[in-house]
Amino acid sequence: MRPAFYAADGSGWRQWWTILHPPYTAWHLGYVVIGASLAPRVALTPMLAAVGAFLLAVGVAAHALDELHGRPLRTTIPSAALGAATGIGLAGAAALGALGVVRVGWVLVPFIVVGPLLVVGYNVELFGGAIHHDTGFAACWGAFPVLTGYVAEAHTLSVAPVLAALGAFALSLAQRHLSTSARTLRRHVVTVEGTMHLDDGSHRPIAAATLLGPTEGALLGMSWAVVLIAAALAVARMA
Repeated sequence: MRPAFYAADGSGWRQWWTILHPPYTAWHLGYVVIGASLAPRVALTPMLAAVGAFLLAVGVAAHALDELHGRPLRTTIPSAALGAATGIGLAGAAALGALGVVRVGWVLVPFIVVGPLLVVGYNVELFGGAIHHDTGFAACWGAFPVLTGYVAEAHTLSVAPVLAALGAFALSLAQRHLSTSARTLRRHVVTVEGTMHLDDGSHRPIAAATLLGPTEGALLGMSWAVVLIAAALAVARMA
């Protein structure tokens, strides 16, 4: 099976689409927009800058680094190209962050420092994989984007974004549980055997598709839900 339900067939540039993890990248960029939309006043420029920084840091750098570390998506992209994508993504995110400091102030500095550390620490499993687990995933790619998006707009923190960050944490934790099951089936399971015996006396065979369908359907639906909610909030706040 393909290593992910969104993995493109073939080689060449299509493999770059695969390592971007489009549904998940859009999902976590949605958290940035949700955080920004909770600010007392919302401006388009800082929101787009924050989204761009996370697109480069997470969508490009983190995913390229993850593929470089073990080839979970089985691509044939040269290691040098993946390394270059990682470096360019982190450098671009840092540049956008530096511009943000000029506008927002020093309150944004901790987020600029922590962001790249999370990208490298999570994907390379530094310190014995101290943050490479379900809770670490939810904190890094759920709660952190919400808080960063808010601070980029409001220049401070308050109760509302913290509550939203906790919500993103919980949703990302659910995402992690579902995606871990789907990844195991797609990348490591050789065969699936079994039968479900229903109370009406009928029998249904268990196959990989039986297990993957609900899991990946939920993941795709959740990704669209977060993106659309984020878009609705942004439109409402800037209308």
